Amino acid sequence: MDLQSYLQRIGYGGPTKPDLDVLRAVHRHHACAIAYENLDVILERPVDQDPARIFDKIVDQGRGGWCYEMNGLLGWALGELGFHVTRVCGGVMRARFGDDAFGNHLVLRVALDDATWIADVGLGDGMLEPLPLRAGVHEQFGRRFRLEALGDGEWRFHNRSDGMPPDFDFVDDHHTEARLETRCDELQTDPDSMFRQNLICQRMSEGGGSALLGRVLRNFDPTVPRRLIGSEAELIDVLESVFGLQVPPLGDLWQRVSARHAELFGDTPVEEISFGPPPAAAP
Repeated sequence: MDLQSYLQRIGYGGPTKPDLDVLRAVHRHHACAIAYENLDVILERPVDQDPARIFDKIVDQGRGGWCYEMNGLLGWALGELGFHVTRVCGGVMRARFGDDAFGNHLVLRVALDDATWIADVGLGDGMLEPLPLRAGVHEQFGRRFRLEALGDGEWRFHNRSDGMPPDFDFVDDHHTEARLETRCDELQTDPDSMFRQNLICQRMSEGGGSALLGRVLRNFDPTVPRRLIGSEAELIDVLESVFGLQVPPLGDLWQRVSARHAELFGDTPVEEISFGPPPAAAP
């Protein structure tokens, strides 16, 4: 695992001393250069949180990854740069699903001078730079986020108004690593896991970003028309040209994606497809 190779992968050639400017720049370069993607999970190719495996996949093989991999790699790199990094237990949409959500997301806490920062490149559609751990509204690159103190050391990150997912909670917990390991395994082995059922690929940029959800390619700018992917060849082209991935063998992925799209949306026109969590069950 070579730090310089990582910095080259994210396109960063600036200073490397552990200060706030470097923290922001490395985080932003990683978020914009490396796509969030769950190709291995949907193809049932086991993944874990081993730093060497993650480095090989993302840096050497030119891939992306999901939160455990994306934030796992960033956390390692920041540590190599001299930052004090703590892995924190996160729970995407814990507001809706309760404490069982904890562990479905890895978050990074960075202590720098007399301040604490929250780093997260593993959401796919979220912050481009770290946020100070301070309650209130935080703006960056035209995006507005909010951190809410819940008490007892718990915090809630509220995404931008049309960002997905809409929120996640995080908390320091001495059971963090065990929770992360358990949930990482469950989310890739449970047949009902959204990550097993749906192809997800997202890449941010300072001006916006793009998301591929199954066959539907959409821009974070709602004025940009959506596109319905029509073939395996087109899918590979999008993964390469839009998300910057070196595409691995895809097996029967196209057949799975097509079947899932038909199951969820049928012949619904692409511009009428709505995205987001399923409706909450009636009490």
